[in-house]
Amino acid sequence: MSEAEELLSTPAEWDLPPERHRHFKDVLMQQIDHDTAVTPRRSRFLRPAVLVPLASAALTGALLVTLSVDGRGPATGPAPAATAAGASVTLNRIATAAMASDTVRVRDDQFVYVRTLERSNTGSFTGPVRLGALHTEERWTSQDPGPLRVTGWIRASGKDAIMPGQMGPIESTDPVPVGVDHPTYRWLASLPTDPDALLARLREEARPVEGESRDQAVFSLIGDLIGGTIMPPANAAAFYKAAAKLPGVREIPDAVDAAGRHGIAITLDDTGFATRYEWIFDKETFALLGARFYITDPDRGITTETLAGTSAVMETAVVGGKGEVPARAAAR
Repeated sequence: MSEAEELLSTPAEWDLPPERHRHFKDVLMQQIDHDTAVTPRRSRFLRPAVLVPLASAALTGALLVTLSVDGRGPATGPAPAATAAGASVTLNRIATAAMASDTVRVRDDQFVYVRTLERSNTGSFTGPVRLGALHTEERWTSQDPGPLRVTGWIRASGKDAIMPGQMGPIESTDPVPVGVDHPTYRWLASLPTDPDALLARLREEARPVEGESRDQAVFSLIGDLIGGTIMPPANAAAFYKAAAKLPGVREIPDAVDAAGRHGIAITLDDTGFATRYEWIFDKETFALLGARFYITDPDRGITTETLAGTSAVMETAVVGGKGEVPARAAAR
């Protein structure tokens, strides 16, 4: 069974955080293009929700492949200078800052609300990337321990957003239990706070795809969890300390998120897998600013590392229900 067929046969896998959605979409579309070479090429923004009805139209923003911040097109060329020694020090400083942050408790009947800025590819899937307009995505993650078929809701707005202004469910054919595919506050709080024990747990939970190392899968999983959830300070600190133990993790002194904010980036290079993620943090407070995603794909003419996704976390809060926004967001 091909990887694309496996994805189609297990729709629960679509209930994944945004960055993993982006990868799985690429895998699926590459396989579809390969299997249907005699048919016209599909547009890059053709959604798995269209191809796989059970994958829900709600995956609008989560499945987008997004591009550079300034609107001038994709960045190419080698990655900025990065240091391995600095990454461990910086991640431990980030962990210290996380440990000192205020505790925000989340009840099982509430939702975690995350508002991000995103840039999305509007070009063809098989050709060069074309940058669309910056748009907003809002996500509501249910804290109900479930298992749930609908684990959250998503809404995008702005030019080039898919289905702008419409709320859609993030759903699966089979009920999803709490865990990496449905990370509630209660589940996150149950994880080990010892970095070595947590890293061992994450290695068990990570699901590498073809060509991807387990360390890269763990790095991506950590990025998914720190960027889209709220967790106790001790658990957040443990995630960063665990990341510091991954071989190949490096620091990039200057990186820019989708909102144009400069920060320090943490990345991990996987020589066997043509993608690279960056987590971007404020240089002074060490708060998470956003993320960037790079690809190399010679089959599509992308022969040098190219920025293929950028986001900025603008607000994270606890709300009482789907569609509800914090007062600060509502006033904008």
